[in-house]
Amino acid sequence: MNNHSHILVIGGGLAGLCSAIHLAKSGIEVTLIEKDTYPRHKVCGEYISNEVLPYFEYLGIQIDQLQAVNISKLNISTQKGDVIQASLPLGGFGISRYTLDYHLWQMADRLGVNLINDQVTSVSYSQEKFVIGTSNTQTFICDYVIGAHGKRSSIDKTLHRAADKSPWLAVKMHYEAKFNSQEVALHNFEGGYCGLSVVENNLVNACYLVHYDSFKRFRNLESFQNEVLFGNPHLKAFFQSAIPAFDKPLTISQVNFQKKKAIDQHVFMVGDAAGLIHPLCGNGMAMAIQSAQILSQLLIKNYKGKTGFSRSVLEQQYEKEWKKAFGKRLYAGRVLQKVLLNHDMQRASYQLAKLIPSIVPKIIKQTHGELLVC
Repeated sequence: MNNHSHILVIGGGLAGLCSAIHLAKSGIEVTLIEKDTYPRHKVCGEYISNEVLPYFEYLGIQIDQLQAVNISKLNISTQKGDVIQASLPLGGFGISRYTLDYHLWQMADRLGVNLINDQVTSVSYSQEKFVIGTSNTQTFICDYVIGAHGKRSSIDKTLHRAADKSPWLAVKMHYEAKFNSQEVALHNFEGGYCGLSVVENNLVNACYLVHYDSFKRFRNLESFQNEVLFGNPHLKAFFQSAIPAFDKPLTISQVNFQKKKAIDQHVFMVGDAAGLIHPLCGNGMAMAIQSAQILSQLLIKNYKGKTGFSRSVLEQQYEKEWKKAFGKRLYAGRVLQKVLLNHDMQRASYQLAKLIPSIVPKIIKQTHGELLVC
């Protein structure tokens, strides 16, 4: 069976769904292929900067109706538990991917996006057309492809862009616990860091990233948490009193922070497929959403223009806009990770922040953008 669509999106995460919604609102025919079904949980920090709110309003996403939690403060602690407190320049909100992604999926469906649960297995490009194959032996022909397949996907191997193996492991769990709903906390421990923030239904999302060398000498996650995470007194106090809301934690391995191409083999990459910022920056979800906005605006301009751009011009424009929006933020994220994972640099940064408190919001701004006005 052959299906034709002007634009095909691979992946139904934040970037893919926002792209599909934006394009569909402008009357562009869109097909989105997602291998999993919703609602479901994902390993994610689940904090979003308020910079996305004007864009959400433009798309018709009423975040308050989803019981999102307003967040305005940041607490960072060193491995020994010394705390740096700061206000978030723009603020943000906490919401689970279980709720948000499912809401976006339903919204895309109402707008007429052709939503398909299947797995893309092949992508080929020839004579200005893409041919997409799936595990259910479906074939799709389209003019443009948006790669929104996340940080780890077999489709990267298909496109011959698979990254080197990475030593990072990510773990996520929701808990019932006492926690200040207005703050997001980032607690460092030996070999990693853990983020805590409240999402809807007053649950606390705990998501931590750890270097595999720090984890591998322990039998299981419980032993690792008891022996390593509990070295930070704030994490010890939290985990000893918190009640798990899941049967077991969600985990992903080989989380990779290598540089990626925003365009690869004529496929427009958005979200984590284009570049992953370190979770400690707390801005990955907002960046995924903004990448969808940047690309969608260019595609709409091209689609509705009297003459239209050549593919090469369109690709050049997207790459330029993507680098302008995210290049410095990704660099800042890499620098911050090196600082926070080095004990001596961590202590020096703590002393500097205590001496000059205004420096913390300025650093936060380096990994965040401006309001996404359409």
